[in-house]
Amino acid sequence: MARHVLTNHPDKVEEWIRGKKVTVGNAILWGVKYPEVERWLSHLQKRDENAYRLWRFCQWAKRSPPELLSLKEKNPEQNLAEKLLDDFCAAKLPEFTEPQRFNVSIAVKSFFKWNYRSLEKASGIVTLEKVKPYNALTKEGLRKLYNHALNPRDRALIPFVTCTGIAKETLSNVLWGHLEDHWEDKDLPCLNIGPELLKGHGKGKYQGVRQVTFLTPEAKTSLLVYKEWIEDKLGRAVTAKDHIWLETYLPCKPLRYPMFHHAIRRLSRKTGVPFSLHDGRRWVNTALEGISISSNWARKVRGRKVRGEEAPYSQPAIEQLRTKYREAVPALEFTSETSRAVEDRLKAVEEVTGKLARHEPLEKEDYEKIDRFSIKLFRKPIYGKDEPSEDERKQIEKKDAEADACADGHCPEFSQIPEAQLLAHLKDGWQIIKELSNGEVIVKRVQ
Repeated sequence: MARHVLTNHPDKVEEWIRGKKVTVGNAILWGVKYPEVERWLSHLQKRDENAYRLWRFCQWAKRSPPELLSLKEKNPEQNLAEKLLDDFCAAKLPEFTEPQRFNVSIAVKSFFKWNYRSLEKASGIVTLEKVKPYNALTKEGLRKLYNHALNPRDRALIPFVTCTGIAKETLSNVLWGHLEDHWEDKDLPCLNIGPELLKGHGKGKYQGVRQVTFLTPEAKTSLLVYKEWIEDKLGRAVTAKDHIWLETYLPCKPLRYPMFHHAIRRLSRKTGVPFSLHDGRRWVNTALEGISISSNWARKVRGRKVRGEEAPYSQPAIEQLRTKYREAVPALEFTSETSRAVEDRLKAVEEVTGKLARHEPLEKEDYEKIDRFSIKLFRKPIYGKDEPSEDERKQIEKKDAEADACADGHCPEFSQIPEAQLLAHLKDGWQIIKELSNGEVIVKRVQ
């Protein structure tokens, strides 16, 4: 029976529930007959999971949700509700793991809170000992996840979560409109997310919290490819009010919260690389720590409350944050693997051209580098004490002629381009070799 039929006809719930096993997927239907549960769930994002946790507690306590609340009304000074929750947390229950008891306790306290019968803070304490260590992410592992993604959406999702630090609760609600205007032309596009989508939903101590974060160039490129792909599926351009992350099959509805977990888990199992969406958040935090960013600025990027600062989300403040964030980009990016040979070539080019720029003479090892790495010279060399042989001199002159043929800087094999032209080059069969600090990119033709 469809959920909307049950929620509109509470009298049919008992008939449906009878003989059915309550699960995470249907526990919310158990709660619709209780106004107290509906009131509570209306304030939450993960409604299914929390409804199931409350149901499990009610089963253990042998009380209905209204009966639980009544414990706070009868002899409140005896703290019967708190003691009941403490008994649950202290009991050795084989059907509950420690994390499950922890989550049930949180759900029960939340249920009482949103029905204006808050439990004492000291009640329902479950101390968790971390048994499994956090996933040790590496660029090689992230690159493997990226390269094995099944579609442009999943391929864009990996660099997106590992550069923005957006929490998994927010991903299902983030819109294209959260990106700044003309973001396609920005080197580090900004996402500005309001408090209603963040932890606390802007209420109480979370009032006024915003998340100001950025896309790295590689995340932007992957997002542009995904955008073009999803627009082709939709048969129209996306709008500011469209969700960014959609299902990959028509009619391409917004991707629901649980589906993010399933997509990432499937990819992780396929590649053998342990990864979760929250690992992406830790990846961002580690990179920010590496550039010694101020705690307030780091909290802005992560979408946490900023302390002791007024108007922290003005445009000048965002530009200052963008400038600082740029320092973390090398630590955040992982999709393009620069091979050892390419690294050696770039180093050799820098050394040889550096000598020419300083009008220093070239030595024999420099000639070897010119020949080995096919370095194209734009200045006539000054020969040092180890003057090249006739053959070596001819090779150098040949490379000079090649350099003259592409003096505009766009040689047949390599090219240095503005980042805005990158997408067009990638479609034409070019590959990223190195991203420069000035925002431009060195690419190599591979097709």
